[in-house]
Parts: sequence; C-alpha cells; structure tokens
Amino acid sequence: MEFEPTLEQEIRKGQLNDEKIKEIKELIKLDKAPGFRVDADGTVWHGDRICVPNIKSIRDLIPKEAHETAYSIHPGSEKMYQDLKRKFWWYGMKREVAEYVALCDVCRGVKAEHQKPAGLLRPLKIPNGSGRKLRLHESMGTKLNFSSAYHPQTDGQTERTNQILEDMLRACAIQYGWDKSLPYAEFSYNNSYQASIKMSPFQALYGRRCRTPLHWDQPGEKQLFGPGIIEDAERQVRMIRENLRIAQTRRKSYADNRRRDLEFAVGDYVYLKVSPIRGLRRFKVKGKLAPRYIGPFKIIDRKGEVAYQLELPDRLSGVHNVFHISQLKKCLRVPEEQLQEDELTLQMI
Repeated sequence: MEFEPTLEQEIRKGQLNDEKIKEIKELIKLDKAPGFRVDADGTVWHGDRICVPNIKSIRDLIPKEAHETAYSIHPGSEKMYQDLKRKFWWYGMKREVAEYVALCDVCRGVKAEHQKPAGLLRPLKIPNGSGRKLRLHESMGTKLNFSSAYHPQTDGQTERTNQILEDMLRACAIQYGWDKSLPYAEFSYNNSYQASIKMSPFQALYGRRCRTPLHWDQPGEKQLFGPGIIEDAERQVRMIRENLRIAQTRRKSYADNRRRDLEFAVGDYVYLKVSPIRGLRRFKVKGKLAPRYIGPFKIIDRKGEVAYQLELPDRLSGVHNVFHISQLKKCLRVPEEQLQEDELTLQMI
C-alpha cells in the first residue's frame, strides 16, 4: 500500500530547491527577515503561514482547492484570499488569487455585476413608419409580478444574501448539480469570510473556523471548556459588534453621498408617493398617466429617524400607515380640504 504525500509535505520538499526561500533563510540567519522563521525541520514560515515555493503544481493546486471544490463553490477573491492566508504565504499571493478568480469562466458566467452599467447612451434609430406593439409575455402566458411599491431596500441584506446563494447554486448546476449541492452551498457560505464582521459566520457562532480539507494537518485535540472559552467568547462578541459598527459607518458614509438630508415635523402635511400598477385605475386614470403622489396627509407621529406615521382616510385603511421618508414629499401649504380620489379626473385630448 502506498500513501501519497500531504500538501504540507510537498511544500516542505519543494522549499529545498526554491531560490527565493533559500534567500529568506540566509536573511533569517542575519536577522534581516522580520516575520519569518525556520522550524526544527528546516521549513520556512511567515508567522504561522507556511511559505509556498514557486512550483507550478503546488501553486495551481492550492487555489483550485480553495475555489472549485464542492466545499468552497467559487468564492470571491477577497473571501478566497482570507481563507488561504490563514495557512499559506507567497510573494504576490493576493494578486494571484484575484487573477485566478477574474479568469474563472464559471464565476464570469454566473455571478452578478456590481459595477456601473457599461456603455454610453446611443439614441435609437428614428423609425420611418408606425410601430406595432408585441406583448410577448402575454403570448407566452407569463405573469409579470412587481416588487414592493414602498421600500424594498428595507430587506436589502436578505436580497443580497439570496443573490450570493443563487450564484453558488448556478456554479453547482454547471459542475455538480444544484440539488445535490445544497449542503455544500450552506457550508461554503457559513465558512466564508464576511467583510462586515471580519470573520466567517461559523467562526462568529463557534469561536473558530471550520477547517476544510485544504487546512487539514496532523490530527489533534483542543480543549473547549473552562473559564478561558467564556472569556474568548465574550471578547469575540465585542469584536464582532465593533466590526459591525465600523462597517455600518463606512456604508452609511458611502450611501449618504448619494442622498439628501430631509426631516418633517409632526403636524406637517405631506404627499405620499405611489407607483403605477398595470390595469389599476387611480383617479379614474390607468397606469403611468395616474398622479405620482396622493394626499396631502397629516403626519401624526415620527417612527425612528427616517419613518413617519400618516393620518390616512378610511378608503386607505388597508394600507400600513408608516412610510419611509423617501416615499414622502412636503406639502408647502396647509390644505383647506383633502381631495377625494373620485373627484379628480383627467381627460385625454
């Protein structure tokens, strides 16, 4: 029976013939390589990270294991780098990881873009004759469902998480079959580095990273009892809260650059923004020709920093009367009476 050498054994063996690592060893002897050390077996480490020699088979295997296996499922470059840096080190490692992810055909095919739309505006060719409407979705029997008309950003974090999981399952569908890969998708997401808390959800819950096969070393045991583990848990909770606070501040600063500050007072009158719904008559007018705002309505309470409670008429009793400030527009005068919906008509000419 023959046993194949482990990855760490391959790295140790490869270090013996790597010129760059030989140079590091000489600098360590001269005390001119801060952060590097040589263990009793002659292996070079950068802190707790083993130095990977410039051997193609090893340099190809490590990112492949961290990116394309069933327990990793194509993480982004930052998540992949954070996972690898716990165990491995080589010059230009972060750049090579970013290049590997950027060149991955599966990632480019299944992941959503998070950049400004590409391409400048190009006017359409002016037609010479009349056009004809093609309602393809009706011909195919497809029903169009609209998103929330009020403030879908409230659940934006869930939508973003769903998008990540969908991208993972798209990659699984190409390589493994998505239905058999749901446990792997769950594991990969929970064991991936999250920028907001600067650790993985698994580590936030259990206080340690769940090791993947890429990080399996010699088996051992770790004590998980006593006052020390309680102190570690309390310290980690404080760190997570601080990381979340910093992330919230950073994202708020970025978002506020594209927003304007606005406040209302209790007693103010505001118009309520509504969106056109296909087939629905509002003020006896269908769709996009209906007014964009209804009201005005009186503000009767403030809920938090950016939400207000309105005094709605009985005909809108089925609508929740607390709205985000982005859905409101100030009425610049106190209305003498409120306009009823059935009193407003528009006549097409």
